[in-house]
Amino acid sequence: QVQLVESGGGLVQPGGSLRLSCEASGFTVSSRAMRWYRQAPGKERELVALIGSALLPNTNVSTNYTDSVKGRFTISRDNAKNTVYLQMNSLKPDDTAVYLCNAQVFFQDYWGQGTQVTVSS
Repeated sequence: QVQLVESGGGLVQPGGSLRLSCEASGFTVSSRAMRWYRQAPGKERELVALIGSALLPNTNVSTNYTDSVKGRFTISRDNAKNTVYLQMNSLKPDDTAVYLCNAQVFFQDYWGQGTQVTVSS
């Protein structure tokens, strides 16, 4: 059974940092592209970051970011823990949203429950 469980959200001041975690079960995160989305109140869900699959050893894994977070956010993966991370630095009030982890497994979309990130002074 595929499951994604996010954690690490919270309240942080502008300029602060958070690291979100997405622990997966039922599949291996290295075998799939993994995505972080966010959704703010009244706004559409937005793709924030993506990390490509790593099916072949010693290959460079691709990452992509939406323009508004480039240089501030970093997506990474720990295969031993079957977990994907989103390191968020220099946070801004506009980053306030529910952050959700996503994976496509056997042509089906799976989502975690989300973790709230609030950036406010």
